[in-house]
Amino acid sequence: MNGTSQLGDFLRTRRSQLRPGEVGVATYGERRRVPGLRREELALLAGVSASYYARLEQGHSLNASPEVLEAIARALRLDDAERLHLHDLARPTTSRSRRSPAPERVTEPTAQLLDALAGVPAIVLGRRSDVLAWNRLGHALFAGHLDPAAPDEPAERPNMARLVFLDAHTRDLYADWPSKARAVVGNLRLVAGRHPHDTALHTLLGELSAKSEDFASMWADHRVKTCTVADYEMCHPLVGSLTATQQTLSQGPGPSVVVATTTAGSSSRAALDLLAQAITRSAPAPSDSRFSAG
Repeated sequence: MNGTSQLGDFLRTRRSQLRPGEVGVATYGERRRVPGLRREELALLAGVSASYYARLEQGHSLNASPEVLEAIARALRLDDAERLHLHDLARPTTSRSRRSPAPERVTEPTAQLLDALAGVPAIVLGRRSDVLAWNRLGHALFAGHLDPAAPDEPAERPNMARLVFLDAHTRDLYADWPSKARAVVGNLRLVAGRHPHDTALHTLLGELSAKSEDFASMWADHRVKTCTVADYEMCHPLVGSLTATQQTLSQGPGPSVVVATTTAGSSSRAALDLLAQAITRSAPAPSDSRFSAG
């Protein structure tokens, strides 16, 4: 995943997805080989020369100023997440550390937060969507078919992206699976832009591309998305249908805590309460997985 090639691929893909009529570019009924904007049309909208923009797409210009990038972002009508991704891709790779990212672990404050959320499904995800920890309700809702102690060992940790695309149970869990899948891919795009030298991330992306045609297709679309909050209808094998709001409580360089909430008094809340009762009647939780070091 070379940074310059990622930048060029992102620009070309987003340009091809923008129709002339959407940005006021007149076509005068001419036949066009591609439905999207031409390079020179995008360059004109951004206020840069066509030759300069072409060099950006070809990876031959590595010193685009923030002002130029902002102009291109406006011309492409990028949202905030896409604009941030563009700036990440345009940064010279020499300014981004080539050292392997530090192993991820659950910090004491995060563990305390997980304790406080005992009545809410919660999981702790690393930057590559590895499950670093989960509480009992989080395990029961998102991956009750897996060993609850799986996050204890770094080599055995479940990966939510891998589960969404390669695990039949997780795929069936989401009534609108494509929506969840696109959110996962969009988030991985953002991570790949920030960490171009993360070999473990490259390995994960290669595996998903090879094993899932759906992932390969969505990855080629170059959409980016911050997984901050979204509603999903879930079809749980134990308690049936429920609509859960999945939201990220903590963001930044460290792990993120993702929780699932339901509307008070709703059938979804009743289903979640039923799930909580079911796991309370079950055997005691296994060894604590919140302090896995990896």
